[in-house]
Amino acid sequence: MGIFKIHREFRPAGDQPKAIKELLDGLKSGLRYQTLLGVTGSGKTFTVANVIDKIGKPTLVIAHNKTLAAQLAQEYREFFPNNAVHYFVSYYDYYQPEAYMPVTDTYIEKEAMINEEIERLRHASTQALLTRKDVIIVASVSCIYGLGNPEEYEKVNLKLQFAQYLKRSDLIRDLVSIHFTRTNADVNPGTFRALGNAVEIMPVSERMIYRIEIENERIQKILKIDAVSQTVLKELETFYLFPAKHFIIADEDSKRALLSIKKELNEQLEKFNKEGKLLEAERLKRRTTYDLAMIREVGYTNGIENYSRHFSGKSPGEAPYTLLDYFPKDFLTIIDESHVTVPQIGGMYAGDKSRKDTLIEHGFRLPSARDNRPLRFEEFEEKVGQIIFTSATPSKYENEHSDAVIEQVIRPTGLVDPGVSVKPIQARDQYKGQIYDFIEEAEKAIEKGGRVIATTLTKKMAEDLSDFLKEKKINARYLHSEIKTIERIEILTAFRRGEFDCLVGVNLLREGLDLPEVTLIGILDADKEGFLRSDTSLIQIIGRAARNVSGRVILYADNMTGSMERAISETSRRRTIQTAYNKSHGITPKTIIKKIKDITDTLERGHQSAVNLLLETDEKLFAKSPKKLIKSKKKEMEEAVRDLDFETAAILRDEIKILENHLSKK
Repeated sequence: MGIFKIHREFRPAGDQPKAIKELLDGLKSGLRYQTLLGVTGSGKTFTVANVIDKIGKPTLVIAHNKTLAAQLAQEYREFFPNNAVHYFVSYYDYYQPEAYMPVTDTYIEKEAMINEEIERLRHASTQALLTRKDVIIVASVSCIYGLGNPEEYEKVNLKLQFAQYLKRSDLIRDLVSIHFTRTNADVNPGTFRALGNAVEIMPVSERMIYRIEIENERIQKILKIDAVSQTVLKELETFYLFPAKHFIIADEDSKRALLSIKKELNEQLEKFNKEGKLLEAERLKRRTTYDLAMIREVGYTNGIENYSRHFSGKSPGEAPYTLLDYFPKDFLTIIDESHVTVPQIGGMYAGDKSRKDTLIEHGFRLPSARDNRPLRFEEFEEKVGQIIFTSATPSKYENEHSDAVIEQVIRPTGLVDPGVSVKPIQARDQYKGQIYDFIEEAEKAIEKGGRVIATTLTKKMAEDLSDFLKEKKINARYLHSEIKTIERIEILTAFRRGEFDCLVGVNLLREGLDLPEVTLIGILDADKEGFLRSDTSLIQIIGRAARNVSGRVILYADNMTGSMERAISETSRRRTIQTAYNKSHGITPKTIIKKIKDITDTLERGHQSAVNLLLETDEKLFAKSPKKLIKSKKKEMEEAVRDLDFETAAILRDEIKILENHLSKK
């Protein structure tokens, strides 16, 4: 029996059975690279889940942004409810990297806001990889950034057993040594408190309290306790506790590293002095001496990752430890939306190096700071094993490296790729040009209850076209990267609801937008070759109309470019295959019906309901137990995060703030 057990309501259909078999055959025969070329709506994630179930290897799934990673993690959790599916992304809500701009002599200190819940999920990921085999980690490209040594992280975990000889003072000392913080208040992840002969600990990876009761220098009880209700859930025989930070340093390694850092500092100071860089030398000496003192006294300093090469014992230029090092030797890697994710993985190193070079040159960091970096692409390739790329539009890298390309063109739903037509840009005879033609076509689509999209080449064009359409009595709004995230969500939700009929945008309308109400897309200036009008971009844009049976696309162009020819040819090929399949299987395509969920509207209602709750329960709940109510809300928030429902978690977080403010005024 395999290590994974997939849960599915439906059997594989369409091209899925063939794709699953071919991918499995390729993996079993040792193929290093394979591509799953799956069209929009063909169920690529379901296909991959079936492959994971059959191949039975720990799996890393890499997505190109946090939101997509969260969606994928939720899908995999639904497919594998009894296995370990974890979410690993950057734990920063806000991150401004340390930098220096010589032209203006401006030093920008590192500024970061760490999301404690995501940090907890990161620890849960690494701990799962070190303790079990049935693991799927869905990660962003943060998985190629430096992380602590997995051997040290695993080696220093505390093993506590019933009847074990242990002094209370020794346990406290051990907890501090693995970066747990002592508190006299409520315990949170990564903290502990001592109560008489008992020590209560909350691991950094979960929201449970573990109470270690000690009598006569022996452990008498190990209790697992619900943090909110304080209910004892279980009495344990053995409890393993991993460190509260990923960067763990053994005492002997710390002493060696301090000497190595001091030596490098002296070498760099000598270099600066020879070059007459006295300011840089003084700056570097002051900063590094302070960091050394902090590491020596408390074992940690802000920015300790910049000295990671010294602590790890790695050679200059050697690849840092990353999440990939926590996986066993034989694991499977899935690169989702590979046409975007692969270039992103390849581009991380150069940008980081440029910033570090400037810091080092001007005395803000030692040269070894360069080794606190993301992996170079060739290092990434060396650390992973067999790879499956998934994309509707594989890029040059996938096409050149793949030993096999498996197509998944047929959708189980029967939906067919939209029809594509080409119309001129310039006005001719009775033809008024692309804008007026789009207006006529849009009016027809809107009259039938559909929504329409227009894609432009620039943000200014999107704004101007939106204003012009309004003048022509078409209710339109624009969408581009300068619009804040929450407002973008509001615009898309309002569009789906029919509060306006036409959405005008740039390339934000390619990957990841699921708008089944769209029946018409007009691609303006389609013959302007470039990133926004490449065959990959055009196919992705055309795919946005593939979720509605009435979907169609108009390419406005005076010339037929190579990209247009390839996009139209590929779309036509897919239409032919799907149409033939539908005919032979008696399938009548139906538009996808998807519930319209307004995140921001829910947020506003959540705030209002919280205010109402405070007004209604001021004399009751708050008079009885205000802290209990806040704890209950926190538990709901944590459950939402565990389910990767970050929208609900954000609502609850803001409710808690209102409650705490109200409590502080009492």
